Amino acid sequence: MRNFPYVTVSFDAQLNAFKITQYSLNIKMADLHSHLFLVIFATDINFIVVFFRKITVICAFITAIALFAQNNLCADSVEASLLICSPGHNVYELEGHAGLRLRNRAAGYDVAVNYGLFDFNSPNFIYRFVKGKTDYMVGVCNYSDFVSLYLEDGRYVAEWPLNLDAAQSQRLLELVKENLRPENRVYRYNYLWDNCSTRPLAIVEMAVGDSIFFTGPNFSCEWSFRNVMQHYHRRYPWYQFGIDLALGSGIDRPITDRQKIFAPVLLNEMMPDAYFYNSHKKLSVNESAVMHRPVEIYNPDDSRPMPVSPVVFGVSVLAFALAVSVSDLRKKSVSRWADAIIMGLYGTVGCVIAFLVFVSTHEATSPNWLLLWLNPACLIVPVCIYIKRAASFVLKYEIVNFVALIALAVAWPWLGQQGNPAFIPLILADVILSARYIYLSQCIKKATVI
Repeated sequence: MRNFPYVTVSFDAQLNAFKITQYSLNIKMADLHSHLFLVIFATDINFIVVFFRKITVICAFITAIALFAQNNLCADSVEASLLICSPGHNVYELEGHAGLRLRNRAAGYDVAVNYGLFDFNSPNFIYRFVKGKTDYMVGVCNYSDFVSLYLEDGRYVAEWPLNLDAAQSQRLLELVKENLRPENRVYRYNYLWDNCSTRPLAIVEMAVGDSIFFTGPNFSCEWSFRNVMQHYHRRYPWYQFGIDLALGSGIDRPITDRQKIFAPVLLNEMMPDAYFYNSHKKLSVNESAVMHRPVEIYNPDDSRPMPVSPVVFGVSVLAFALAVSVSDLRKKSVSRWADAIIMGLYGTVGCVIAFLVFVSTHEATSPNWLLLWLNPACLIVPVCIYIKRAASFVLKYEIVNFVALIALAVAWPWLGQQGNPAFIPLILADVILSARYIYLSQCIKKATVI
């Protein structure tokens, strides 16, 4: 799942010329399909500038894509492969990436089809992503360029030649061309069900008219979506911590081997035994992938984790809550600033979770039982704790909050939602602060508020 800055190239039939964002190449292609769109990947804008200066390379590149768009292709020569790339440096690359390779030696094209393109700079990207309305798009580039970019990033590319006959290959080609049309190339992305890994396999199944059966590796037995994420995010605990906060119990049910293909690296493990269900024909003609390896493969397990993990942070918050509570009990007064800080933090996170549960269209975010702990009502404390007339209201909230936290802790084993280890000290800190507030407000008549 790799994000590349890209340049979109389209052919304008009226101008009879290619039009490129921020660049223009007046290369006439009289027979080129007017709806051809392609995406050129690059690591930064400087690379793009250098790339486009190499006019000879570009001419060869566009010629290859032009041939890909023609309708008079030789079906017998079409070769299709599934491409699976190893994990990368960014958190959204930890499960790898997948795509298709389409090659026709007779027509002279060799391209990679990428269903994982997105643009961080598009309007309201973060908001739309959180709301569950992220749009991804499909594009093509030269196969050699695709592989080179991943190798330069320290990532291998595993190529699995697909076991398709001539008619199936032609059908696959037509479906890809249809996907590349401007009105079809954008799709609504879903992290679990419709992503860069599931799309290529879905289009292969459409071309063949048969479903693909997968057998998961032994280590993934009884895994849920969350277990898959935890496995590949193990060196990125804050990323997993955020996922465990945001996604609810819907990702904790055991999933089928087929559902595990949302993670490309896990799909790579299942490819040797994958086959078409009705015909019992192997998905790939090879027992092992054709590997394209960089000089040095990047391994996420070798990355240096942040010095403060979520568990360390949680224990620190718990220690802070204990220290404040002991001090307040000795002074017989409430340190309101401590409640304002902790509950302000919890309430802010609770607003995000409430948005994901009640507003977002992500089905994986609801139900989320963490709302009993982290919810917008937590903001009552920082807003009202300094208002004398609101003292009874804050006390009532603290009582309700304390009961809710105890109920959550007791019922958690039966709620079907897996928590993050850091949740334990963070919830305990909330329980302790609430209990000490209730005690000092109710049981010590002479308690003063500093």
